[in-house]
Amino acid sequence: MFDHLKSLAAAVRDRRIEDLMEGGRAEDFSIRLGEMLLDYSKTNIDGETRDALIALLDEAGVAEKRAAMFGGAPINETEGRAVLHTALRNLDGGPVEVGGRDVMPGVLEILDRMEGFARAVRDGSFAGPGGPITDVVNIGIGGSDLGPKMGAIALAPYHDGPRCHFVSNVDPADIAGVLRGCDPARTLVIVASKTFTTIETMTNARTAKAWMAEAVEDPGAQFAALSTDLEKTGAFGIDPSRVFGFEDWVGGRYSMWGPIGLSLMIAVGPEAFRAFLRGGQAMDRHFVSAGWRDNMPAMLALVGIWHRQVLGHPTRAVLPYDQRLARLPAYLQQLEMESNGKRVSMDGAALEVESGPIVWGEPGTNGQHAFYQLIHQGTQVVPCEFLVAARGHEDDLHHQHRLLVANCLAQSEALMKGRTLDEARQKVAGRFEGAELERQAAHRVFPGNRPSTTLAYPQLTPEILGMIVALYEHRVFVEGAVLGINSYDQWGVELGKELATALQPVVEGTEDAAGKDGSTAGLVGFLRAAGL
Repeated sequence: MFDHLKSLAAAVRDRRIEDLMEGGRAEDFSIRLGEMLLDYSKTNIDGETRDALIALLDEAGVAEKRAAMFGGAPINETEGRAVLHTALRNLDGGPVEVGGRDVMPGVLEILDRMEGFARAVRDGSFAGPGGPITDVVNIGIGGSDLGPKMGAIALAPYHDGPRCHFVSNVDPADIAGVLRGCDPARTLVIVASKTFTTIETMTNARTAKAWMAEAVEDPGAQFAALSTDLEKTGAFGIDPSRVFGFEDWVGGRYSMWGPIGLSLMIAVGPEAFRAFLRGGQAMDRHFVSAGWRDNMPAMLALVGIWHRQVLGHPTRAVLPYDQRLARLPAYLQQLEMESNGKRVSMDGAALEVESGPIVWGEPGTNGQHAFYQLIHQGTQVVPCEFLVAARGHEDDLHHQHRLLVANCLAQSEALMKGRTLDEARQKVAGRFEGAELERQAAHRVFPGNRPSTTLAYPQLTPEILGMIVALYEHRVFVEGAVLGINSYDQWGVELGKELATALQPVVEGTEDAAGKDGSTAGLVGFLRAAGL
């Protein structure tokens, strides 16, 4: 499948990206959707390569797989489930059927219930014994934490409800640090676990309930659950009116559009949350209707495939020049690496090419003073994905925002252009001469020819955030469809959890370490002797 592309790559291996930047390339290798622009012109993809990449989509049957996903077919084949997070934001669309049943009435009913509860918390009609709710603590892990936490930080300018906190780590320092700043008589705790059995989440939930019970007569009355198990939530003391369930066709890392987003809805209000959903819906409609060449998720995916599967670059840096997107790289780590970090195709055969890349990143300009050194002058090429807004929310500091934008655009330009040895010599001429000049100049050479994309938008609003998240979701789908893998299971998460459960009695000292490997047994012994 990739042989032709690899031959094209070999033919242009020494070509400079900068040499392609003539005429209307920037416009030809960009895609607009509403107020959003994706520029992928600073890559070594030319017209012939783009055509060959698009041919991959047809060869892999991506259009048919896309129709199957939106149509409710069980494309998560290893678990026999549909993949319909898109239904959670299908506010204006028609029916969506799973197994002959339209799921939209249930989706909209849950959304209405969420909005009713969110309004009650926000206007004080739902309150604690100490008065109106001032703090909401969301307890979850993985997609039950990363999505709403990323969204809450991103949409901070829209917060006009209670303060929002997130607990995910079973490390007691996490929950202790959050609860220390809350009043138990005015705190709502949301427990996000579909099965209400996730060990880390339920351990933290019990800790939060014990903390609240010290000051509140009925702590269960200040808990809500995002779960499908009414029996378990009822046993925990949570009234069914405060339980919001979702179907098994919503995967955890794709779930912030529904009940998992309740904490975000309480923080920003139902209207702003609906705007977020409409942003996702707009990207869905574009993904379904646009031709491949003008299709933003498809082309972003093909850029990723070119860099990873064709050129062999093992990592991808996500670099938002938008401080409020500080958690977007972490969110995308789970979305992309849990989805496409697979080693076998749908039929169980080993993949013939590398699977998804390692995804990492930090906001600019912080990263410029950390890892950009490696990106610019290291021996590995790291494709970069920049995100930047035309304006922030701090109108009185717009001059400072312009400096931020200048840094973003300068970094992508510098990655492309680099600095030659002759240019480096000119930088140090007059200060050094002879062999020392050559040595000093060598340290100032930038290879350049390093690829990047830039996603630009007017301002980070709820609608724009929805478009960004849905863009990356569909990018994951396209990459997985081309590779022929199941992007919607996550068996790689299971083994460590199973072994942790088996190891806990050894750690607690109720069982000995017989049968454990020497390293594990030795570490347990050391930690127990050190006070475990």
